Amino acid sequence: MDIESMVNNIRLLVENECKKNAFGYGIWSHHIVYVVKFGRILAEQLGADKEIVEIAALLHDLAGIKNKEIHEQHHLYGAQEAERVLLEYNYPPERIERVKKCILSHRSSMDSERLSLEEICVASADAMAHIDQVISLLYYVYRIEGLNIDNGKLWVRNKLERGWKKLCPEAKEIVHEKYLSALKLLE
Repeated sequence: MDIESMVNNIRLLVENECKKNAFGYGIWSHHIVYVVKFGRILAEQLGADKEIVEIAALLHDLAGIKNKEIHEQHHLYGAQEAERVLLEYNYPPERIERVKKCILSHRSSMDSERLSLEEICVASADAMAHIDQVISLLYYVYRIEGLNIDNGKLWVRNKLERGWKKLCPEAKEIVHEKYLSALKLLE
């Protein structure tokens, strides 16, 4: 199977999981799609491996989507899940390891070192998606977590601020206005 077909199959796998998860379809339409979009943009700007970035962007939250109970550790389980999926396609082991590293280091709440351009792209794209689609975070805190207005607002603001700190300079330039608008909304 060629790479394009494999990526399309992975895209369908992830989208189908998003249709039946505890977070709602918005995890696909308002998060994963944007992580892929911003990952592609950054990979182009930074000269990163576009294939690794796209695959990692598609798979970065899959484990947590499939099982809400592991949400806090979804990056760890996600790397394992990505390996399982990619082995089914006989994807090269060295490239699987690169995808796994992107998934392991994507979370803003974890103080992970991002050593490769691909890791920087995926981590930044994840935070960019949260900033660009702040409405999905509001949905999450109020609908899924059931927080009250003040606690939800604080949670979202803290998440955006953590995400902003992990952005590479190129990513900050792209979402700067959205970030300022989101913070203003959350005053």
